Amino acid sequence: MESAEVLFAEKGFNGTSVRDIAEKAHVNLAMISYYFGSKDKLLESLFDYRGEHIKLKLETMAEDKSLSSLEKMDMLIDHYIEKIMNQQCFSRIMVREQVVNHTGITAELIIQMKRRNQELISKLIHQGQKKGEFKKNIDIPLMMATLVGTAGHIIATQHYYKEINNLQSMSDEEFQKHIKKKLSQHLKKLFKAILTNEE
Repeated sequence: MESAEVLFAEKGFNGTSVRDIAEKAHVNLAMISYYFGSKDKLLESLFDYRGEHIKLKLETMAEDKSLSSLEKMDMLIDHYIEKIMNQQCFSRIMVREQVVNHTGITAELIIQMKRRNQELISKLIHQGQKKGEFKKNIDIPLMMATLVGTAGHIIATQHYYKEINNLQSMSDEEFQKHIKKKLSQHLKKLFKAILTNEE
């Protein structure tokens, strides 16, 4: 699955063959068919694997009564940043396939994942609205596009961010901490303005 993920990110789903995956993973071609059945099923397994963690995280947050609604959204932001930073190949698949393919197996898997995540995030926001902590009439899809788009863009093009902001002297580890902190602060400030009546 990890080999397939790298190839799908580099060459796209349609541009990757099962033979390419077998070669990269150093496995027999027949093993992929045996364990997954097809390239489509392998992609489905990858989406299940990557999607399950965020689903559980969102469900756990929704049930946690000890956190305020804004604290839950702050956790959501940090989780998405972490996810995009640690799963850059999967993030590239998501971006690439949304631009290139509007139909087929990949498009369907992306829709399912987005729909499920949006339902869970809507639940978090509706909880905040019921408690009077969040404003009414929040455009949730646009808000999530802001989160995923901003974090995804900065992480995918971080070499430019480093250059433009004269941060070349930072080690890679320092820079990763720096960019994570800056993204987190920026998005939390933005979400607070979108969600609450506080200044």
